[in-house]
Amino acid sequence: MLDVTVIEDAEAAAVSLDPVRARLLAELAAGPASAAMLAGRVGLPRQKVNYHLKTLERHGLVELAGERRKGNVTERMMRATAASYVISPQALAAVQPDPDRFRDQLSARWLLALGARLVRDVGLLVTGAAKARKRLATYALDGEVTFASAADRAAFIEELTAGVSALIRKYHDGDAEAGRPHRIVVAVHPTVKPEAAAGPEAVAGTEAVAEPGPAAGPEAVEAPAGPETTH
Repeated sequence: MLDVTVIEDAEAAAVSLDPVRARLLAELAAGPASAAMLAGRVGLPRQKVNYHLKTLERHGLVELAGERRKGNVTERMMRATAASYVISPQALAAVQPDPDRFRDQLSARWLLALGARLVRDVGLLVTGAAKARKRLATYALDGEVTFASAADRAAFIEELTAGVSALIRKYHDGDAEAGRPHRIVVAVHPTVKPEAAAGPEAVAGTEAVAEPGPAAGPEAVEAPAGPETTH
């Protein structure tokens, strides 16, 4: 079972969003189970659960883990193909966000478009690497910092931009024949409170998401080719 997988197909996305099927996926992420076992947990007839399982299996969201005999019946033990799922913007290809339509470092919606593209691109790369039976070289850094003031936050953004820009200039080689472009995305946003993720309290402080200094231009945080360490 994978830790996380990306759903790229629109029909598979629709299937996963059904409340009953989402509940079955959650149950099967915890461990293999048969339709009869799941029926008792979700309060549905075994036949109905079996129908939902077949639909999930057809879209690659669950798979056969094994079979077991129970009396005169052979039960199919199913498991989720991943512990969690992310729906790619590729599933809504006609209306997926396009960060190239506008570039505004102070826009939370542009940040959202960048994040959506990140999910789409990494999902496609993971799928391709799995088919080719190759490892995918990636790197991610996640951290949290508490700023004493808006001025400190602005200074941090300015230094971060200058540092990343310097690394890009140092390692970028547009003339390398065997070189492979890498995308770099740097983001800063207020931390969401887990206990209030769905409420207005979750976004406290968003009146000033970031205040980059003059060095923060679009080219500073994103380049067509970046250092090999930021796959």
